[in-house]
Amino acid sequence: MEFAGMIVGLGNPGEQYRMTRHNAGFMVVDAVLAEAREKHYRTAEELPGPDDSETFAVSLPKVPKNRGLFLLAKPMTYMNRSGVAVARLCKEHGVSPQNVLVVHDEMDLPLGRLKIKKGGGVAGHNGLRSLVDELGTDAFTRLRVGIGRPEQSWQVKDYVLTPFSPVELELLPPVLARARDALPLFFGRGLSAAQQFLHPFDAAAETAD
Repeated sequence: MEFAGMIVGLGNPGEQYRMTRHNAGFMVVDAVLAEAREKHYRTAEELPGPDDSETFAVSLPKVPKNRGLFLLAKPMTYMNRSGVAVARLCKEHGVSPQNVLVVHDEMDLPLGRLKIKKGGGVAGHNGLRSLVDELGTDAFTRLRVGIGRPEQSWQVKDYVLTPFSPVELELLPPVLARARDALPLFFGRGLSAAQQFLHPFDAAAETAD
């Protein structure tokens, strides 16, 4: 079975991490799956990963306005070893890193904002560092989900592993929907079209209106 691309959401497995800021990537994947389940023509088929204890992957028979099958993956290796699962999936299914889009939390963006880019550094993000190390390249696309920076009294590790506050949770639905809808746009029309769709978006401003 050949795949046109792979969408990877970064996060940590386990109920204790489910609603934490570091799991923004997992949340976007879940939003894609939820929409697929609602539409019979986009039924998602679960595939076995190279190692079921390390990988969760499904194929999406159809991504709107795109041809081919796509892998949707949530690494079960924990954030710091995300690259292990992704590299194995790429090898197992013949997906080039250039056709991988990674969704991850981003402290350099405020909550409610989204950015997408090709390649670049890791900016201290351990999940991205693992991906670059295991894939041997940084030439994958990153969809960055803003979570904002902690107050000075917070340690970064504590901040990203803490659940979103009730106020922050109100911003999540429009953010996840926007990120979800950008994926077929990126694979269908390219990076520039996805950037025009995502970069002006500000869930905080829209909610205030």
